[in-house]
Amino acid sequence: MFEAIFLGVLQGLTEFLPISSSAHIRIAGELFGTNQDPGATFTAITQIGTELAVLIYFRKDILRIISAWLKQISRKKLQGGEVADARMGWLIIVGSLPIIALGYIGQDVIKNNFRSLWLIAMTLIVFGIILGLADKFGKSQRQLHELTPVHGVLYGLAQSLALVPGVSRSGATIAMGRFLGYTREAALRYSFLLALPAVFGSGLYELKGAISDNSGTEVFSLSETLVATSIAFVIGYAVIAWLLKYVTTKSFTPFIVYRIGLGTLLLIALAAGAL
Repeated sequence: MFEAIFLGVLQGLTEFLPISSSAHIRIAGELFGTNQDPGATFTAITQIGTELAVLIYFRKDILRIISAWLKQISRKKLQGGEVADARMGWLIIVGSLPIIALGYIGQDVIKNNFRSLWLIAMTLIVFGIILGLADKFGKSQRQLHELTPVHGVLYGLAQSLALVPGVSRSGATIAMGRFLGYTREAALRYSFLLALPAVFGSGLYELKGAISDNSGTEVFSLSETLVATSIAFVIGYAVIAWLLKYVTTKSFTPFIVYRIGLGTLLLIALAAGAL
């Protein structure tokens, strides 16, 4: 239970920062000394907690988007900003398709082959550099209302890279947004909204399996996993509020340096046989 609580705190702290929560969960499981990977199922379920934080924090925006989208598909007349909201609803759906399809098709590979610490170390470094280049050379010209269908698909393809631990869902989508010329805040907000369908879909799918056989996840019991999920929700909510304020005046440089440093330390530890 202590380990589950710790991992819940870690999930809440790292889910929305561009440093990869799944990588941190994987590394922490190894550092506990049990040589046990908490597993993709545990990670997917605890992400429900952090996405619930998104759902509540952005509840007004989300309800407005859903309402406008439902009005449009029921052929009711849209007024004012409802047109943009309905369009955003479609863009979130389109942007979610790549990760949903790839996640379902490749779930066995994701649960096994993608859990390698060597792979995680390399992705932390490589995608840290990519995020750094995107943040440095991104022009910050576009706002979220300027999002196009093509850009929505590109965001979705970037998000699908997060199926590999170490990439970071927020990091990949933010990098894509910055390359496409969106401001840091716009890229971050769409990253939050775009993650909702995929994370809830994946988490609820894994939770259903854990409940049906009553065996919990790969390492933790169902009750331990739910405690971790609840903690991730509380801490994740606080991180959202802080991060949205942070990006209005600061760059992603500290996270980039951290990613590269962590990846390098992990490679050294693996090469030395410490992990």
